[in-house]
Order: sequence, then structure tokens, then C-alpha cells
Amino acid sequence: MIKRRKKVWLGFDLGGTKMMATVYDASFRPLASAKAKTPVAAGAQAVQARIRDTIREALKEANVLPSDLAAIGVGCPGVLDLDRGVILEAPNLGWKKPVPLRALLSGWFHCRVLLVNDVDAGTYGEWRFGAGKGARTLVGVFPGTGIGGGCVYEGKLLRGRTGSAMEIGHLPVRENGRLCGCGKRGCLEAHAGRLAISAEVAQAAFRGEAPYTSANAGADLKKLKSGLLARSIKAGDTVVERIVRDAMRLVGRGIGGAVNLLAPDVVVLGGGLIEAMPRFALEEVRAGLKETAMTSFLRQLKVREAELGDDATTLGAAALAAESR
Repeated sequence: MIKRRKKVWLGFDLGGTKMMATVYDASFRPLASAKAKTPVAAGAQAVQARIRDTIREALKEANVLPSDLAAIGVGCPGVLDLDRGVILEAPNLGWKKPVPLRALLSGWFHCRVLLVNDVDAGTYGEWRFGAGKGARTLVGVFPGTGIGGGCVYEGKLLRGRTGSAMEIGHLPVRENGRLCGCGKRGCLEAHAGRLAISAEVAQAAFRGEAPYTSANAGADLKKLKSGLLARSIKAGDTVVERIVRDAMRLVGRGIGGAVNLLAPDVVVLGGGLIEAMPRFALEEVRAGLKETAMTSFLRQLKVREAELGDDATTLGAAALAAESR
């Protein structure tokens, strides 16, 4: 028998390769989750249908009714109009036209819906429940395919008038540097994101400088993911370690600029690269920070690895939805 509950929140993490819905009780204890692949190649309507079905599956697993939902929070990639609840463009999802996701979800589940940038949701989750709990000012940085950032200041996410803020991956770090996906040159992401790291590693493997990498991935960028990079380093591919260390040092230098602007007491680092090789990744980030952040700010700053992993986005999105009105 389905149990009636007074209040249930749902957090949703919408990614370009996978999605996850988690149902939480009033104290944000997880009741059940459902995961699915994101069918990007099948088109926008197929992705939207999969979102709906994944939420229904999570509710079923949690043994609750859709009418028990108080609110849904969705962590989304792409360019968002937060006030209207519209994804304006999401290249990772293959969406080039606006999608009114809040209206769609409200129509399906008849509850309050909040859309939030996925990195903002993860940062808020770490502030509320994880490594940044209790911080006055928290900066979250998540190096992965790109480099996402978020900031919680006195319990509120920093955001722009209609969209998210803290695009730390697009801080300029190299004059006339590499072309970035945003269309500008010299962005942090273009020089230190996983795609940039993988491109350098692929070249090293092609030159015969990284034997483990060459044997297990060759120069195939699709195979050069964070886990393989970590295994290559452990297997003795010193050139891979140097490339990753240089990238993480550059990430630290970029974060130092944000520290000088925001004076955070905690910086939380998460994402695939950090999870795969936390020890020396954090070591290099701290070293880069010392090169650019003001000494007075460094004295009050703690740099921590994220604690919540894949749950950060769903937790943060659900908590934000619970607080929205």
C-alpha cells in the first residue's frame, strides 16, 4: 500500500549522458532514487519524456504518490532563464531552442517547480549538507569536461538578474590562448578542463610518451576520461601526471582570482577529476591559489574536497525548491 506523506521533495539532476531523480522526506533523507540515460540523439521530446518517466519511477520506488510532492528542484545544464523556468539553450542536451521545462513539469506533477543551474545546485548542496556546511561564503568549483563554479553567500546563491553567475571556467587566463567553446580565447576551461587535458594526453600517447595510456586508450579522446587518467598516472605515465598537475595548478590560479573578489572562508572542489585523483589535484590547486590569492584571504581560507558526489545536485536542487516560493 502506498504510504501518504505530509511533505516530499524531489531533486533532479539533468545531465547530457545521464539523469537522476531522488525523493527526499521533510528532513532531506533520501527515500528512493531512479537513474536513466539521457537520450540526446532521440531529440528534445524524447529527453523530456525520459525526465517525466524517471521522476515517476523514483516516486514509485519511494512508495509515494505524485500528489505527495511539495516541490521539484531541477539542476540543469545550459543557459537558463531562472525567473521563467526556461532552458534557453543546452548544447549538451542537443537543445538549441528554448524549452519551458518548469511549465512542463508543473503540468505533469501539479506542484511547485524550480530550475537551477546544475553547478549552483551542487554548490548549494555542499553548503547545506556537505563539505561547506556552515560557511559564511562558499565557492564551489567542479573541474570536469568544463569547469563549473558557484557561490553561496550568507545562505543565498549568487546569481544574475535572470541567469546563473560564477562562470569561473570562463575567466581569462591566457592572452590570445586556445579557442573556448564559449567563443572567446584563453578561458580557464579551454586550458584546464578535462577536454583540454585529454587532448594533451592524446598527443603524448601518440608520440609514445605515455605507454599505459597508449595501450588502453590510444589517442581516442572519448576513452580519456578521469578514471583512465588516474590509472595512467598510477601505472607510471609521468607525462600524464605532469599534464594534470599543470592543469590543476592553473585551476588554482583561477580560483585565486575569485578568492580576491569574494573572500570566501571555504572553497569546495568536486567533479570527476577531483574524485579520481583528489590528493595531488588538491595539492596543485592549493599551490596555484598561493600564487594569485592575497595572503590575508588565504589565512582564512579552507580548501576541501566535496563530500556528496553525485548526490550534491539532487540534494541542492531539492533544498532550493523547498525554500522557493
